Amino acid sequence: MGASVPLRVSLKKDDQHPQRGAAVPIRSRTYQEETAAEIAAPVPVIRDRARDDNRERAAGGAGLGTVALALSILSLFVLPILFGAAGIVLGIVARNRGANSLGAWAIGIGAVSIIIGIFILPFF
Repeated sequence: MGASVPLRVSLKKDDQHPQRGAAVPIRSRTYQEETAAEIAAPVPVIRDRARDDNRERAAGGAGLGTVALALSILSLFVLPILFGAAGIVLGIVARNRGANSLGAWAIGIGAVSIIIGIFILPFF
């Protein structure tokens, strides 16, 4: 395969210049390594206010989006104009608060429910 390269292995503490690639740790007064995270100074935590505001907006929008989706689905069975319109309005508000997918589904289902209620249900 390949020629083996002999490594200089030394276990003496006073060996100042170990060969590169040696199998022993480098022990030198100029080489400083971090020993453990417990000894290191704690890093201050800086919270990003904008990111926290976005999380709160998304959390509030998710609850509103769920209500909007529930109203839109309910409008498929009961009072399509009233519940469909409420689902669309709450879906728009939920999208503005960060719950994009829930708001979009609520708007879409509410619109389909209103269209069905106006154009198809009168024939039944």
